[in-house]
Amino acid sequence: MQNKTRVIAIDPGYERLGIAILESDLVLHSSCFQTKKSLPHHARLAAVHKELARLISEFQPNALATETLFFSKNQKTAMAVAETRGVILALASTQGLNIYEYSPAQVKIAVTGHGASDKKQVAVLVSKLIVLPHVPKYDDEYDAVAIGLTCFAHEKFSKKDFSTA
Repeated sequence: MQNKTRVIAIDPGYERLGIAILESDLVLHSSCFQTKKSLPHHARLAAVHKELARLISEFQPNALATETLFFSKNQKTAMAVAETRGVILALASTQGLNIYEYSPAQVKIAVTGHGASDKKQVAVLVSKLIVLPHVPKYDDEYDAVAIGLTCFAHEKFSKKDFSTA
């Protein structure tokens, strides 16, 4: 395994997942993975698992950063996102990744300096903080990069040597 910390950062969602793989101040990969609406729920969860397992195998991260669940008014959506997070956390755990979770407010504070920033402000600041491999089509991808940046910023100040975590 590499000496530097490599983080797979995920903005969890049911229909779309923002995914970014970062190593310090470098984005190695970013994408927005979408599940097919025509698939049954369990097949969509399996597709998420398969894609994340592929990326973990390809990039060999040693940490996972993700957002904690934000409860929405739509309970059906909240449950689906919670189940997706379960798949993400279980896979990361079985792969031996260190797991870091941040609230949406923590991510916004780390990237913009304000916990009530909107998605547009996060996207603008992410683009100023780090070079992206391409212009993301969806906010989910910007959010994943923001989660990864939050992980590096938070762990840098909370641990002596994050690279060996």
